[in-house]
Amino acid sequence: MNLAWQLASRFRRGKQKNGYISFISFSSTVGIGLGCFVLIVLLSVMNGFERELLNRILAVIPHGELYAVNSEGIENWEKEIARLEQDPRVESIEPYTKITGMLQHKGSLKAVEITGFDISRASHDRWRDQVTKAGWQQFTSGDDQILLGQGLMQKLSLSAGDRIGVLIPTATDNMAFKAPHLMHLTVAGSLNVGGEMDNYLAMMHLNTASKESGVTTGAQGLRFMLKDPYDAYDTMRSIGYDFSQAVYISYWMRTQGHLYNDIQLVRVVVMISLTLVIAVACFNIVSTLVMAVREKQGAIAILKTMGAGDSLIRRTFMIQGLINGVTGIVCGTVAAVFVAPNLSAIVAFIEKLTGITVLSGDIYFIDFLPSELQWQDVVITVSTAFVLCLLATWYPASRAVKVDPARALNG
Repeated sequence: MNLAWQLASRFRRGKQKNGYISFISFSSTVGIGLGCFVLIVLLSVMNGFERELLNRILAVIPHGELYAVNSEGIENWEKEIARLEQDPRVESIEPYTKITGMLQHKGSLKAVEITGFDISRASHDRWRDQVTKAGWQQFTSGDDQILLGQGLMQKLSLSAGDRIGVLIPTATDNMAFKAPHLMHLTVAGSLNVGGEMDNYLAMMHLNTASKESGVTTGAQGLRFMLKDPYDAYDTMRSIGYDFSQAVYISYWMRTQGHLYNDIQLVRVVVMISLTLVIAVACFNIVSTLVMAVREKQGAIAILKTMGAGDSLIRRTFMIQGLINGVTGIVCGTVAAVFVAPNLSAIVAFIEKLTGITVLSGDIYFIDFLPSELQWQDVVITVSTAFVLCLLATWYPASRAVKVDPARALNG
């Protein structure tokens, strides 16, 4: 192996004298390095979006829900919670009551979806990124307090301490028209979940929501936080089918799953497209080595007449090609490892410098570019690139083995 390495280094130095071969060799190194860099960085961005989805959206949106078919609500929900919390798949359970109505302020109306929850079962730690500490303290100070999405507050020009009205539709047994019920509340603060949800989401106290909506049992349904959010479909169906009363079953992938599916789809597309970019860059290694073999036919013939075996010739040219590939892999990976963890700060600096917003909070559920480097992505990228480089060197190295010494020397 030491002799093959020495021969590969000598051939590389000789190759650098040929400008065309040197250019193709350099382009293959740059292509492989750029492919590895972009692949690792984009996979880190996808990891960041997935992290923000779990930590931000699913801090407000439950992993699963069971809500009563009848209008009275969940019967004996305290006992049901105590029983279901023994399930090893469940992290926590909260009772809730949901109200859909119209938010009224100074003659303006806006549709709103209000979720009433029990603050004794929720801590500010869970809401830290969505509600300010002052807003949370004000919210816990009285039953008439409400937290509104930031988009709602901006569109209606609301601020903490303002009084608002909520028009709640009133249902009747005979489906006859009846005037909506008006509920007065005080704005405690804003919810900053991100994206479209900020334009219709609101939170209030459970007892007030149940009273105003006519839920006699105290809770319309149960909100589940699971230890494995990605298993919500199977877990919620299993729990719902065994529940003691008729309930509707819902889970976060049904309501917000399009975000997760989009992230996974982009991840697959990025993996495939950039792996193909690395593969195309490896074709330049093939071209470089094929020309190097043709140029070094005389040297190969001399080596064979001196007793060099086929394995030595093959290893020599494979090492020569791998030097280009490994150089690109190392440079691209090192650059990505430094850039990916700091990508959010880099993009924020560019946004401040240019005045261009990369992600708008009105459209996406976050207003910054997240990034989370995971080492398994680095290992997969490096392994894939190395295997492609190794395969790219095999054909030219096999061509070098087939060089006929007599024909090469006489030619």
